[in-house]
Amino acid sequence: MAHSLSLTTPGVFKWSLSPCSHGPRGKFGMLVLRLPSTSFRVRAVQDDERPRRLIDIIRIVPEISRNYFRSRPRRALFGGISLLGGFYVAQTISLSFGALGVNDVIAAVLCVLLTEYVTRFYYSRPKVTFPIALLNNFKMGFTYGLFIDAFKLAS
Repeated sequence: MAHSLSLTTPGVFKWSLSPCSHGPRGKFGMLVLRLPSTSFRVRAVQDDERPRRLIDIIRIVPEISRNYFRSRPRRALFGGISLLGGFYVAQTISLSFGALGVNDVIAAVLCVLLTEYVTRFYYSRPKVTFPIALLNNFKMGFTYGLFIDAFKLAS
């Protein structure tokens, strides 16, 4: 099933590129382009010209995200964001439970269980997909954040 986007323009643009002294002027004396309200109408249609349903849009989201993350710079950017997100979460957990002095043993157990579960999940897969790699990057940032915090406490 092919998906298409149809742009219909019933109105005609009414503007010119030649400098003139008449016409509507906006803020700061600049010419203002006024288009009719029906000049651009965007319609999402399928092959048989039916309006697109919500489920059709939900079904194409994975394909759109796969196409979005094919670019290596985007993958690297989101990998770095995931790494720094894990670092941030580790610092937040360490700060909140360390300052209170209550339930720090339980928080430490939950942190160890989280990292061990993610490690087992990552290395048990025959093929590593991009979301699983992002989860592993989050775990690495989380572990690094706890490690750095331990150094702060030791000094």
